[in-house]
Amino acid sequence: MLREEARLLFPVQYGMLTFQHLNQVQGAFFTALPASVKEEAKMKDLLTMNELSLMEIGEILKQAQEFAEGAVWRPSSQSFVANLFFEASTRTKCSFEVAERRLGLDVIPFEAGTSSVQKGESLYDTVRTLESIGVDAVVIRHQEEDYFSALSGKIGIPVLNAGDGCGHHPTQSLLDLLTIRQEFRRFAGLKVAIIGDILHSRVARSNAEALARLGAEVVFSGPEEWFDPSFRHSGSFEEIDEAAATADVVMLLRIQHERHQESTGMSAAEYHEKYGLTEKRERRMKQGSIIMHPAPVNRGVEIADSLVECSRSRIFKQMENGVFVRMAVLKRALEHKEGRGNHEKADQKWQIAY
Repeated sequence: MLREEARLLFPVQYGMLTFQHLNQVQGAFFTALPASVKEEAKMKDLLTMNELSLMEIGEILKQAQEFAEGAVWRPSSQSFVANLFFEASTRTKCSFEVAERRLGLDVIPFEAGTSSVQKGESLYDTVRTLESIGVDAVVIRHQEEDYFSALSGKIGIPVLNAGDGCGHHPTQSLLDLLTIRQEFRRFAGLKVAIIGDILHSRVARSNAEALARLGAEVVFSGPEEWFDPSFRHSGSFEEIDEAAATADVVMLLRIQHERHQESTGMSAAEYHEKYGLTEKRERRMKQGSIIMHPAPVNRGVEIADSLVECSRSRIFKQMENGVFVRMAVLKRALEHKEGRGNHEKADQKWQIAY
């Protein structure tokens, strides 16, 4: 519904809109929509990128950019958030915690290894328990794809998906979109090459779907046996040299060893030579193109060690943007609670170098 409304109101590709344009139109847009659509726009969960309209993606990116520039927001009442990570994580878990604390939220400690999950408690009962004791939102990373289907319609607090198996990783996609948006000011017409272990990558799936909807050309590369044909609705497959040389954005993915049932059959050096971003391939990249990677980075495998922090690399900028994007999605999730929260005075800003 929202996507069709946005298309009617925006005759140009949404990917070409600037944040300034979004500022100008969003007030009129929401005034014009019927109440049922306004309610849909405030959906509190964030489970996949597909559930977000183009307008909602734009709003989240706009809010994240404002946080990056120093804006401050507080919930209108004390709010508790629990981070439930059933898989190992550094960047996502830590950046969610930083985002929560910057928003003034109370973070409830939760360790899966010492929780009642070890006694056989289900995910539903765990989340329902947290809801019952007053937690206002949960952030969940789980090894099972589509884990959130067991919670949908049964839990009265927002669920923010921090990664579900090989399925989806919406906040990673949003921070990647923000990084691309900052660099090029558009999505439409860009060529984005997603290279590596496509089959097992939730990042590839979330990004490919979102970028295609925003008007970017998406191509995939890497070992053909690691390419899932279901991705063809979002883009095509290209050989590594062609993809790296012609893309505006080269997005590298690590080998998901923990999700492979059998050995990959290649040494790290062999993979790097055949499918990695070597120094030779980097020299052939087009002028103005950038390198991205969701991390953790395996230096010398999917990317040469010397390129991780080269002038083209935006890898650590992605990590920085992760905090701002997660602040934005937490704000979006909690605003339903009691009004719209408190916006503090403009001169009260985070001391952020940006």
